[in-house]
Amino acid sequence: MGFVSTRGIGMRTSRAHDTPDGTRRPPLSSAEGRPGPPASRPAAVDADVPAAVGHCLEQIIDERLAHCTSLDTVFGEDLAARLAAFTLQGGKRNRPQLLWWSFRAAGGDSRHTAAVLRIAAALELLQTCALVHDDVMDDSALRRGRPALHSDVGHQYPAAGPDFAKAAAILVGDLALAWADDIVAGAALPTPVADAVRELWRVMRTEMVAGQYLDLHGQATAVSSAARAVRIACLKSALYSVERPMLLGAALARADARTTRILSAAGRCAGIAFQLRDDLHGVFGAPHATGKPSGDDIRQGKPTYLVALARARAGASGDTEALAVLGGCVGAGRLTEGRLAEVRGVLERTGARKVVERRAERLGARSVQRLASAALREPAAGRLRELLRAAAGCGVDPQARAADNRRELQGTGRGQR
Repeated sequence: MGFVSTRGIGMRTSRAHDTPDGTRRPPLSSAEGRPGPPASRPAAVDADVPAAVGHCLEQIIDERLAHCTSLDTVFGEDLAARLAAFTLQGGKRNRPQLLWWSFRAAGGDSRHTAAVLRIAAALELLQTCALVHDDVMDDSALRRGRPALHSDVGHQYPAAGPDFAKAAAILVGDLALAWADDIVAGAALPTPVADAVRELWRVMRTEMVAGQYLDLHGQATAVSSAARAVRIACLKSALYSVERPMLLGAALARADARTTRILSAAGRCAGIAFQLRDDLHGVFGAPHATGKPSGDDIRQGKPTYLVALARARAGASGDTEALAVLGGCVGAGRLTEGRLAEVRGVLERTGARKVVERRAERLGARSVQRLASAALREPAAGRLRELLRAAAGCGVDPQARAADNRRELQGTGRGQR
């Protein structure tokens, strides 16, 4: 029976990586074009966290692919190999970076480097589960500028219909979650650390599902206040995208209670700012920069803070025309570009866009301020500050952000997220 490996599907995380200044960094180690061993020293991981996590992911996935293919080649090739490709073609590896630099900034024990990398890899598999399932629920055709996983399955089996393709994608997400859970359950860590990590992991999974359901509930009921929208954003994205990865790093480092509280507060501020920026990009962003169709949140009736705020401000000012536009377009499904332009006009006219931009900016600044109050180790604390500012979109030039997104979509940022 054949063995599908990450090399067999053309995925290598040992390739050179783009650095923030646009230069190319060589792989951590290699021999005759083959991936080298994963970094075992913190300094080596510091040099390129995405590459180190990529090496770890590739090892884990190769082992899992071998098992899946031994069960059945169709299962291995159709589902497990797609999971591998999706995960290894990830973006900047932001969650693993937040975990790693929190671990380093809090003075984590270098003897646990290998285990920390495996927990970081588990975060990427959890992200695969979340994104694949999200695309099915939203019926999104694109992800990172490529066909979404269920679309890819549909192209392979056109006669089977969309229900088959979506069911297959759900199974891929389930498999990714199972692999992630296995990694966390088997982490080679001291018992107190392992217990703390597993409890955080348990809480994070439930928060993520709760946020996703509330997002769907908001679409179905078309009822969402501005306060409720922020709560949904916090559960759906802010916690698992920023705060929980930082807390996992703190737990792995055995950080004290004060440091943990500060990291939690800083991460939550940046995480909410991240989701607010994402909502703005979903309406005003260019598809070639975001990798997703513009206006999907409006078509699907997503309960975003941006739309909830526009409704509240239009109602308070008696702007019946704005309320009519929002009522007729949000959640309407198919919308022309002209109708989307009307919605964008309302978001501008009511001042909702500016309010959301300013709130995201304030949250980002507050995140960095709170981080500064912790006794963290440099230069790791500096790297953590950079990541929080980037997550919140603070001081980031929009053109530079768009260029970075385009590089990722074109494949030059493969292996990073």
